[in-house]
Order: sequence, then structure tokens, then C-alpha cells
Amino acid sequence: INFLLLVLFQKQVDSYDINVTEDLGDIELVKIEKRKYWMQDDWYCKYITVKTPAGDYIEFPCFRWVTDDKEIILRDGRARLPQNDKTRVAKQHRRKELELRQKVYRWREWHPGFPMSIDANTHKELPRDIQFDSEKGIDFVLNYSKAVSERLIHVGWSVSQSVTAIAHWQEDFMFGYQFLNGCNPVMMQKSTKIPDNFPVTSAMVESCLERDLTLEEEVKAGNIYIADYAIMEGISPNSTDPCTLQYLAAPICMLYKNVQNKILPIAIQLGQTPGEDNPIFLPTDDKYDWLLAKIWVRSSDFHVHQTVTHLLRTHLISEVFGIAMFRQLPAVHPAFKLLLPHIRFTIAINTKAREQLICECGLFDKANGTGGGGHVELVQKSMKTFTYKSLCFPEAIKARGLESEEELPYYYYRDDGLRVWKAVQSFVTDIVSIYYSSDETVQDDEEIQAFVKDVCSFGMQDQDECEFPKSLKTREQLIEYLTTVIFTASAQHASINFGQYDWCSWIPNSPPTMRKAPPTKKGTVTVQHIIESLPDRGRSCWHLGAVWALSQFQENELFLGMYPDEHFTEKPAKAAMEKFRKKLTEITSFIKSRNEGKKLPYYYLSPDRIPNSVAV
Repeated sequence: INFLLLVLFQKQVDSYDINVTEDLGDIELVKIEKRKYWMQDDWYCKYITVKTPAGDYIEFPCFRWVTDDKEIILRDGRARLPQNDKTRVAKQHRRKELELRQKVYRWREWHPGFPMSIDANTHKELPRDIQFDSEKGIDFVLNYSKAVSERLIHVGWSVSQSVTAIAHWQEDFMFGYQFLNGCNPVMMQKSTKIPDNFPVTSAMVESCLERDLTLEEEVKAGNIYIADYAIMEGISPNSTDPCTLQYLAAPICMLYKNVQNKILPIAIQLGQTPGEDNPIFLPTDDKYDWLLAKIWVRSSDFHVHQTVTHLLRTHLISEVFGIAMFRQLPAVHPAFKLLLPHIRFTIAINTKAREQLICECGLFDKANGTGGGGHVELVQKSMKTFTYKSLCFPEAIKARGLESEEELPYYYYRDDGLRVWKAVQSFVTDIVSIYYSSDETVQDDEEIQAFVKDVCSFGMQDQDECEFPKSLKTREQLIEYLTTVIFTASAQHASINFGQYDWCSWIPNSPPTMRKAPPTKKGTVTVQHIIESLPDRGRSCWHLGAVWALSQFQENELFLGMYPDEHFTEKPAKAAMEKFRKKLTEITSFIKSRNEGKKLPYYYLSPDRIPNSVAV
């Protein structure tokens, strides 16, 4: 059926009557194409609704850009598994859609040892459907960074966020608190023994222990924790500026849970190899020795956070999931409909990051001690220990020995994260139960199997260490996998991204680089030494601009549970969405109530502050 849409206006719904002389039967497909007449603008089509002569309404979701002379063929909104399509037309449509997508969404290796990324050098080279929907969004981070850094250079800046954190940044309790609820709350793990390369003795920390127990007894009692930055060892420091030497460290920090359940640092070693030139710093040392040791830990934590926790484990892995989804799941597949909102703008923001932030001469090179290639080495090194299970939130918490709320109260990242994980898991379970009647249904779904295999074999380059599954055998495995994809792109990213300005805006609390080497002896540190170790004004300004920009929500942000594009049209799926939203509202109310009156409220995992996807 051919007809001409004479006028198309933004946000307008048009109706057209089409007269045919023969019975069309069941309408399975609708084809759209925009021919080049006088109208050259791309057209974003949300949906087409067909009213049949019998009075039935059939919804054909689109939510895509119609560009140039390309045609789009739509299925009706009912989600279907490949094995449930019986007609030749339906099967052929699925196959052709994926063949076209696989030509458009191609894998490319940006750096050896990285997860694979999209084959595009610039944002403009991306498929139109995954580009930012406005020019404003394209240079969001870079423009904010420039504007804020210029303001800082010329007029200074009044930091109003996290006043409590800034006021108490030198204190041990604030240092320890950040391991629980700061912007990188994934480094601390329960100690089962004193590390061989960190020879702390009971005598060294005796004055810090409050239970009349030896250090070894405190370890057995579960009160000793370790934050180990061994991943930083051997990483090349930034050498892009010949006028400024920059330094990195690979510290180990011992933390103690006192009788008030506060986490406090009790020993810090700034290198991985013990020796006379690598002393163990203690709270009983000179106050400036101890303060500088803590600053070095915070600087190392910043580098691991930016490059591993944030870039690799949310941005890059979500892009892998997104590319595999577009390549292997047609629009009619229920998993595509489920995941698409959680991939929104992810490939676009990562492409802009490769253009402007983590590229040569980008923001990393300007501000960070790992710029100039160190950040690349850090991703490559981290990939060797990056596993699928480490993305599964409950498994990750358990692997670090931190699952007990009774043993470790006030770990709000864990508590709120588990609440959101369970809500997402319940939602995914409801959707999976609608379309998959048994484990055999999962095994027979060749498209979901191809999606999972594409993630492992291409996205993660089939690295043995990653342990990403190449196939799924049960509904339980499918639920966990889809939950992991959604949680990583939404809640996990929110928890480690949107607190950056709160915790990193005070430079001594999160130095992006250090200009003096780590101290090799005790008793040599002065206030002037600390000042000269911290980054200069220019790098500090670039850093502040970046953490400010990264902490902002996008315009028209879609938060977890908000699905304005109705890819699902069936009532059971819509009911599952509504149930999900109600649960998220309950979690939001609980977190709001808990935070009342707290000097340090934790809200990064409140669902009303969790965007659906990695978009900044």
C-alpha cells in the first residue's frame, strides 16, 4: 500500500484513510520509507496504529529515525521468540533485519586488550538511531568541563556539595566511610589473613585496636579489612607535560571496624613490595606523614575508580551488551524490547569519550596522572581479572566478604544496591515468565543464544579469564543475565558516577595526579611537601570541571522504570512494568525516610536518581 504523507510536524499524530478493493487478511508487516522530495529532514516515527475494517487496532511500534531513502519494515508490537514465528514472511523479516543490523553495527578493537567497541570514529558516523537526539547532548561533558574550568581559573568556585565530607576530609572516620559509601565503594574486602607483602604486626597497631584483642585475633573476628591497589603497580604515569613530573602509587590499606562499627584506617603501605624504602605508615606517626599516606591512597582510589570501576565496568561493558543486542536480537524479540531503554545513548556517549576524553590529548591527558597511556594500560590489566560474576551484584558483595548487614551496618551501597537488584530481578522474572515457558524454551531460542555468544566471543574477545557464558541453559540463567545487564547500566553506573562531584571536588580528598613521589621515609613530610605533591591549579580546574559535568543528569533524563516508548504492547508485560514502578517507588520512599536528619545521606541508589542507562 503506497500513500504520501504530505505534512509531518514534530509531536503530531496524523490519520490517513486507505481504501483497498481486496481482503488483506492478517496485517503482519508495515513498511515505511521517506523519499527525497522537498523534505530533507530525518523523521522520527514513534508508532503506527492500524485500524482494520473489522474495527480492530494493531499497534506497530517503531521508535526509530526514517532517513534518506531507506525503508523500515515493522512488525506488530507483540513480542515473539524466533521459534514461535511460523510463517515464511515473519521468519524472513527477522533474518533480514539482523543481516542489515550486523552490517551497520560492527565490532572494532579500539585498543588491544580492551572490550570491543562500535566501529565508528565519530558520533556522526554512528547509526542515526543511537545518536544523541539533540546537538546539546553531544558535547555535554566536554562543554561543561570547559565552562566550569574557565570559571574556576578566573573567579574561583564555592563548593557547596558534601560540606560535611569537605570539613572532615582529614579525619580517619571520613577516610574510612568512603570505602563504604563514597563514589568507589567496591575496593574494601574482609581480610582472612595478613597479606604476606604487607607485614603489619600487632604491636604496630595496638593503640588502634579497641577490643583487647591482638591483630591476628581481630582478623579471625572479622574486624579487619583490606583495600589493595595492586592493579596500579607498573602503570605508566602521565608524561605528556615535560614541565611537570607526575607520579602514581600502588598502596595497600588496612582498615579496622571499631566498636562503634566505624571503618578506620590503621596501616598504609604505599607500594606492593615491603622494605626499608617502603615504610608502613600508622595513625601514631607524625600527622603529616599519616595525612600524606592517606592522600596517596585517595589518589590511587581515584584512578582505579575512573578507569576500572567507572569506564571499564559500566561504560565499556554496557556498550558490549548494546552492540551484541543490536546485532543478534530483532526488534520483535522480548529481550530486545526489555533491554533497549537501558542501552539508550550508551554507545553515543562512549564514542564521544573516545573522541574527547580518553583519546590522545583528551581530558585524561590534561588532568589525570594516568593520562598519556596509563589509563589504557590500566584497562588492559584489569581485563585480565574482569569476570561475568563480578557484575552480578550479590555475587560481587559476597566475594568481598561484605554480605552480612549485622557484621557491617551502614554499608548503604550494599543495602540499597541489593534492594534495587531484587526489584530489577523480579521485573525481569515477570517478563521472562511471560515468554519462556520452560528451560527448553531458552535453549531453543537461537537469537538469545547468539546474543550471549556475541558478548563473550566478540565483545570480550573470548578471554578465558572473563568467564562470560557462551550459552544459557535455564530460565534462571537468563534472568540473572538480563538482570545483570540492566543493573550494570542503571544502578551500578549511578552509584559510582553521580557522587563524583560530592567526593572528588575537594582536590586533597581525590587528587587526579601527584607531583612528588611517594615518601620513602617517615618524618620527612611537611605541609609544604603536601601542597607541592598535589596537582597544580590548571589540572585541578580541569578535574573539577570533569567531575562536575559527569555528576549532572541529562536533559529529559529517563530514570529507572520510566518507559515512555512502549515497545511492549501486551497487557501482561505492561502489568509487569507497573509492578516494577511501584516497587521502585517503595524503595525511593524508604531511602528518603532513612536519610532524614543524616549529615551524610546516601541517595545514589535511590531509584528516582538512577537513570535507565549509561548516558553520561
